[in-house]
Amino acid sequence: MDAVRQGGSSDPLAAASTLADVGRVLKRVPFARAALTGILLGLAILVARFSWTLPMTSFGERVAFDVRSLQAALYHPVAQDSRILLVPYTQGTQEATGKRSPLDRAILAKALVNLDKLDARAIGIDILIDQPQPEDPQLLAAFRALHTPTWLAYASAVHNGEDMQPWQQARLDALFGSLRGTAVHPASIHIDADGDNAMRSWPDVAPDLPPFLPLALAGTPEARPYQGSIRYRMPSDPERQVFLSLPIDLFADPATAAAMADQVRGRIVLIGGDLPDTDRFVTPEGRLAQSTSDFGRQFRENISGLEVHATMLAQWLDGRTPAPTGALGLWALALLVVLAGAFTAMLDVRGWILGLVLVGQLVFFVVTPFWLQSIGVDTRDLPAVGWVVAWFIAFLSTEAAVRALGSEQRKFASAALGKYLPRDIAAQILRDPEKLTLTGEKRPIFALFTDLEGFTRLSHRLPAEQVAPLLNDYLDGMCEIVLRHGGTIDKFVGDAIVALWGAPIAREDDGARTAAAMLDMVAFAREFSKEATDEDQPQLGRTRVGVHYGEAIVGNFGGRDRFQYTALGDVMNAAARLESANKALKTSGLISEQARALSANDRFRPMGRIILSGRKTPIEVWEPAANLPEDQRAHLAALWHRFDNGDLAALAELQALTVHYPDDAAFEFFVYRLAQSGPGGHFELREK
Repeated sequence: MDAVRQGGSSDPLAAASTLADVGRVLKRVPFARAALTGILLGLAILVARFSWTLPMTSFGERVAFDVRSLQAALYHPVAQDSRILLVPYTQGTQEATGKRSPLDRAILAKALVNLDKLDARAIGIDILIDQPQPEDPQLLAAFRALHTPTWLAYASAVHNGEDMQPWQQARLDALFGSLRGTAVHPASIHIDADGDNAMRSWPDVAPDLPPFLPLALAGTPEARPYQGSIRYRMPSDPERQVFLSLPIDLFADPATAAAMADQVRGRIVLIGGDLPDTDRFVTPEGRLAQSTSDFGRQFRENISGLEVHATMLAQWLDGRTPAPTGALGLWALALLVVLAGAFTAMLDVRGWILGLVLVGQLVFFVVTPFWLQSIGVDTRDLPAVGWVVAWFIAFLSTEAAVRALGSEQRKFASAALGKYLPRDIAAQILRDPEKLTLTGEKRPIFALFTDLEGFTRLSHRLPAEQVAPLLNDYLDGMCEIVLRHGGTIDKFVGDAIVALWGAPIAREDDGARTAAAMLDMVAFAREFSKEATDEDQPQLGRTRVGVHYGEAIVGNFGGRDRFQYTALGDVMNAAARLESANKALKTSGLISEQARALSANDRFRPMGRIILSGRKTPIEVWEPAANLPEDQRAHLAALWHRFDNGDLAALAELQALTVHYPDDAAFEFFVYRLAQSGPGGHFELREK
């Protein structure tokens, strides 16, 4: 394989050595291509910044956040919270009171009277008193008698939509007007679930609403509501929930309420519903844990709105209100991700270096969101999935631009290399031009030599305008076979071809490829000779092929301005002599036992043992015999091995078989040589 001047990088940008070179290269980029690439990179930045709100990526962002949230909860389990007590209405309460909706207010009134005596820190009621009921006078009296700071649920028809009608709000406004001057105050209970009914974030409390219930119960009703994510917690003891929960029925009876004094004293009491079909929400952890039994024991599929308020209250009391990444940080990260994708597409480095770069970026995408959350950054709006999508957009668009920029150079180089190398090997050399340096290395190869018998005499008889196209057609077909089977075309010597397998890049199946190419060459040459013959044109001679396996020194040899990639060594000489030996043995092709044994191909027949001219050691050779049935090839091989081991009867059988192959001069001569050399013998070829 000839090459002029050593090749450089296949990346035109990488090949540019100065800013002026880069400028000249970029000027060759078509405006439409540059504009399209710029638009795609801009789109990638927007995806990396706003993927939480994009329809195609928002689901993935929610799942990614749920995983981070679950990981944080698993690694930071907590004991049961001693500051908060849940007093819920349960299905048992509904059964005992005989009321389903609205919830019975008489039991609430009794519970409030008894709780007021147990020194609770504050009471929060997550129940809307927005419809008249017969028990209202009893409940109103209980409200007015309370001394414990109490916050009662309030909702607005403006902010709660279909869940709250104007007449219901008017009822609430009238109720709180009648309670002015008492210990009971309104508190907003408005919370917002995501589209999948998962409660992930604190609500955006409108300024015209009363204080948010968790903040009011914490004693900070005037505080600005937190805008980040809800930090759910996992109990350290799987047998106990994060919050102690005692049914409201226990507090309706003064005797049982008194017995619960230790569980109430100093705690914030939250009263509301804990019913299976009302006011329930999915938590991020619960959604991921639904199909995992180990997590399922720790996280329930969904929780009540009452517990959501309790979780936010505990989070506020703990001061666990991490700051978000911030708009500036999100823009910076989005730009970094897109630059990383574009930079990776422009890299022109060895495969292992590129692998390290890709692994490093993958680690960044996976680890950074978890790391940010672990150091106290709220990752609720962190577009982790958007980063991956944006990286691919940037990578693919930049890769396409780079490919378009260097397409003409690569087309020329690929076309040149493709004349001598298989496509995959040519592609590897284009990616790594160091493979074409002026160095040599010793490695095992398969060498193949061909020659067209009598072509020199034929060329003297035919006009040049007939010889050139005839030879080109023949060589095209032979070269296509070499390349199709993954070989490297070393050189042409007139009508002869020299090809290699195992260099410049070796494959595990090079032996099988070489044998298959040899068989196809013999078949092609036979058919080509028939098709290329007409009445005015003599028939082409037989193509002879020789194949051997052994070590050679392979590499580029020559000067720095012109060199040839080739192989040097005994294996090349042996293959050339095997090709020449075909004439003496009357065969069309000879492959050495060393090469055939590594081919795992049985479409050959034995041709005995010979000593090539100029050599002293016998070599076992085989001839392509794809036209013979498999059983006949096996039979011939068995007979030869029997004879070679001393069974003279096998020779008689071989001699008898010559009758069945009357036109097979190679086989007849093979049997003759065996009779002359005897068992274990060989036939010596001599130079003329």
